[in-house]
Amino acid sequence: MVEPTHRVTVEDVRKLALPLGTKVVAGEGLLNRVVTWTTIIYPEDAAATKTLQTGELVLMAPHENQAPRVINDLDVVRLASDMGAAGVVLSENVSPSALAEATAYGIPVMILPIGSRIRLVEKAIVSLLVDRKGQIERRGTQIYRQLTQISSRNEGMAEIVSAMARLTNKAVVVQDKRLQILYSAVQPQFVAHWEDVEGFLRKLDNLPVELQDRHRVIEVENPVLMQSLPTPGIARLVSPIIAKDLGRGYLSIIGRDTDLDDIDTLVAEHGAAACALEMAKAKAVSDTEKRLRGTFLDRLLIGDVSPQEAIRQGERFDHDMTLTHLAIVLGWHGDKPPSLRRLETIVNSIVQSQRIVALVWQRERENEVLVFFAVRENDAVNAAMKLAKNFTSEIIRQYPGARPAIGLGQAAHDIAAWRSSYRDAVQALDLARRLQTDTPLYIGDLGVYQLILGLSDREKLGAFCDKTLGMLIDYDKRQQADLIKTLEAFFACHGNLSQTAEMLIVHRNTLLYRMNRINDIAQIDMNRPEIRLALHLALTIRRLLSLNS
Repeated sequence: MVEPTHRVTVEDVRKLALPLGTKVVAGEGLLNRVVTWTTIIYPEDAAATKTLQTGELVLMAPHENQAPRVINDLDVVRLASDMGAAGVVLSENVSPSALAEATAYGIPVMILPIGSRIRLVEKAIVSLLVDRKGQIERRGTQIYRQLTQISSRNEGMAEIVSAMARLTNKAVVVQDKRLQILYSAVQPQFVAHWEDVEGFLRKLDNLPVELQDRHRVIEVENPVLMQSLPTPGIARLVSPIIAKDLGRGYLSIIGRDTDLDDIDTLVAEHGAAACALEMAKAKAVSDTEKRLRGTFLDRLLIGDVSPQEAIRQGERFDHDMTLTHLAIVLGWHGDKPPSLRRLETIVNSIVQSQRIVALVWQRERENEVLVFFAVRENDAVNAAMKLAKNFTSEIIRQYPGARPAIGLGQAAHDIAAWRSSYRDAVQALDLARRLQTDTPLYIGDLGVYQLILGLSDREKLGAFCDKTLGMLIDYDKRQQADLIKTLEAFFACHGNLSQTAEMLIVHRNTLLYRMNRINDIAQIDMNRPEIRLALHLALTIRRLLSLNS
């Protein structure tokens, strides 16, 4: 017998040498026994002729030829118990009597997958005992092959995650580049802590520093890093999922910090590679579907699709075209904004995370991202405005230096009205850009603005503005006062004096004094409705003229 260079346990053998898919049927808690060697017993052998050394792992071959069976699994379990063997590995299902005997005498019993070749199993165990490093490398190749075969059979990421959980007996989590959890397999021992674990995993600052820049993760020397989690005694092995030299997500193997071992590292490393293949494949499918969907929707907007065809096409990508929809068009302000792709990514992330029913596509030629929001609430406009404001908040959070422009169209209650909803949304977007506002604008609220923009005589508009506001503007310049600013706040608050004072951060008495000064200087009476309308129009015209000068 060759002395192993490292201490090898039954669990090591299960993880690193036995065929993937081997099951433990008895002695789950006894897998830390040390294995010194391995011996094959054939059903044709007589038990009395077999001598085992303490710590040997007994392999029982299947009964394959015509020779009569002399020894059965019960005999092998008893022999292993009597001789102090480390455990028993069977090629066939265990009998109830053998299972009971193994449980009674504390013998670990495992069953090989169907079709395993016992001689190759023996060779793998011996290789582990005498050349652990070489066997680990071979095991890594086996793991990668098994996981990529799952992908080639189109069984999906969920099955890859399940396979990794079975290989490691640990929790497994796959996250995307934004740290949203895509798939996970949780072991029972972690259920009580899982909410805290997920909360930790979702925070970018909690990633190892080396992995936080997804553009540079390919430069990290060690593909698998170990990290302690806030819950005492729990740690993770984390590896970036890299496709086309860019970090696309993260794979974590989570377990007791004392239990994470070589096989877990192998699974993390090769599992991340298998996940990268699956993500690349899913992205290719998604991009193809997105192009087909975009082509169809572009045809719909130019009137090249009948309602019947639109409904059929919608069914192909699982979308109910008969629902009420409302167009939301998004773009950027400024000369050097982030890309449309990033805008589309943010929109898609909100749509997916909030389970919004919507069609989203990037229209490069038009320099916009278009969303057709399927509205189920009775108040379609308020629901769409709420979603648009969510877009704005998340865009500004991710890109503080950039500003989005968003326009909303009228609700389309049938497919024929989609085109007009889109045209309305584009008009609202154009006005949002002219007004330099990142507040989403709904076309139904913009009647006065549209009227002003439709007037072509800038001189008359300017003259009206000067006549209505000229004295107030002059007074502000001479006295460094804020009467125009006060008027703008007054109309923004719909004439509510308390809200206006709060917006301006002044006392109510100060606001009343300013309103009286406006009446006196402009020689007007703000209590008259037509005066208020004229002032409001003049302020709007002034803003539009200054933006387009």
